[in-house]
Amino acid sequence: MLNFICYPKCTTCQRAKKWLEEKKINYVLRDIKEQNPTIEELSQWYRDSGLPLKKFFNTSGMLYKSLELKTKLPTMTEEEMLALLASDGMLVKRPILIGENFVLLGFKEADWETHIE
Repeated sequence: MLNFICYPKCTTCQRAKKWLEEKKINYVLRDIKEQNPTIEELSQWYRDSGLPLKKFFNTSGMLYKSLELKTKLPTMTEEEMLALLASDGMLVKRPILIGENFVLLGFKEADWETHIE
């Protein structure tokens, strides 16, 4: 079963959800604003994704900008970044699609098709 982590008001998340439903793909939905990812979850997803941790930040979000994270992230430790991401789901890039052996950040249809079908 796939885990689909999103913010329902996000248009990219809405497009991704519609794509999953059109393909009749079963998933468990989790609202990232109502249920923040934990440090442990984020750490696991980060390791499983193979991406740099900074890619997990929602750089277009208002909270990211108001905290001036563009200038602060380069000097932060991995532990500090994970703690910050776990403090507020709105800092986390979304949607996140988690399968048995993959973690996908954002919605790139071609990537999703490669991993699901």
